[in-house]
Amino acid sequence: MAASAAAIARAAPASFAAADVKRCKCLIRFTYSSKSKMHIAQNTHGLWGATAIAAPVTQPLDRQLNADFVVIGAGFTGLSTALHLAEEGARSVVVLEASEIGYGASGRNAGLVNAGAWIAPEELPRRLGPVYGKRLFDTLGNGPEQVYGLIARHGIDCDPVRQGNLHCAVGASGLALIEERARQWRALGIPVELLDATQTAALVGSDRFTGALRDPRTGTIQPLSYVRGLARVATQLGVRIFTQTAVVGKHKQGDVWQLRTSTGHVVSTPQVVVASNTRQEGRDDAWPELQSDAIRMPYFNMATEPLSQALRSKILPQGQGAWDTATVLSSFRMDRAGRLVYGSVGSLADWSRGTHRDWVRRAMTRLYPELRDTRIEHAWHGYIDVTANHLPHLHQPDDNVWAFGGYNGRGIAAGTVLGRELARVLVGRMDAVDMSLAPSAIRPLPFKRTRELFYDAGAVAAHAVNARF
Repeated sequence: MAASAAAIARAAPASFAAADVKRCKCLIRFTYSSKSKMHIAQNTHGLWGATAIAAPVTQPLDRQLNADFVVIGAGFTGLSTALHLAEEGARSVVVLEASEIGYGASGRNAGLVNAGAWIAPEELPRRLGPVYGKRLFDTLGNGPEQVYGLIARHGIDCDPVRQGNLHCAVGASGLALIEERARQWRALGIPVELLDATQTAALVGSDRFTGALRDPRTGTIQPLSYVRGLARVATQLGVRIFTQTAVVGKHKQGDVWQLRTSTGHVVSTPQVVVASNTRQEGRDDAWPELQSDAIRMPYFNMATEPLSQALRSKILPQGQGAWDTATVLSSFRMDRAGRLVYGSVGSLADWSRGTHRDWVRRAMTRLYPELRDTRIEHAWHGYIDVTANHLPHLHQPDDNVWAFGGYNGRGIAAGTVLGRELARVLVGRMDAVDMSLAPSAIRPLPFKRTRELFYDAGAVAAHAVNARF
């Protein structure tokens, strides 16, 4: 059962067939709900909600507005776009956020600032061609540098640590995978380090891995603090941010978009950036087709109580973030107060929370037996957008409407740098044909909803049995 559940959880969107629904029907007999409170608190954002810096004060839109640029979504991409528009001299930039700043994936992820795409480096030119493959390789590779540069330049208090994250190998197959990744990175001039089992044990604090790939460009942050910090800088530069303000409809009048909001007011603008991949259930969406070409894969994190100084000196003592090569992967890192943050695929719905919590306890104590009696203080989950080619997408669903999305778990750096790039295009400092991605057609994924259920159910099935022995 473990093998089949793991296969479900890792199944690429393009490989799913109708027959799979019949074979695995037993796994999806549950009620799926994404209802959640419309504010950031410990019960929605866990550790990050409890420890983040304060967000700038915002209000719902309460009047009609005109703006040169409207950005929909106050996450990494939207706020980076807005901030860089303002830095480039744009006079009137408005951000409309359906909930709160960082409410979605930007405030719920593990906080690993990684370089590159999810897929191997040599895959980019194969999937995008030599021109765009090279551009995206360079842009995403430089992503962590841009993130940490923004943090330093604007004094964003988000616990930045840049010690090089670790891709940890599980068994011989995992070691072969990271060895091949290392070969590809080095062939392209990136000085990654391939660590043996002994070197990995010294950095991880456990001898469970056969090796690790360390990328010196990468690191960790407190993600909700980072996105709130971007919002603070943007407002200081004159960007107006309205929260609890969803865009529920649109109408084109000449060259101007009339954006109808959930507060009953309209914002008029010639240029729109859609930087949100989450559709609010029960609410209209101006561009619902943008939700159709990525699978929403749930991912949860749990955080321990602060560990003793002795344990902190052993577990990830240099502060790297880490993830493994297991089929249903795990990630782990420390926060500033010495809590271990441990995550994997799955949601924390009522029906699945206990299974995932029990698995975390087993998995943590397999790596670190000293944590057997350690209390778990926080638990939360969000969603990763998984695209068919495992690369970000740039769409233009209408005239003068731009949309980025589908970061496949690499949203911190990708959202930051692609938002900056789009801002430069919008103000005329860069030609659209020189961007790192070419606009692509929206191709709805078949069986999208069913696949999402299988990711969730497959993770529960895998976690029910994994790390028991």
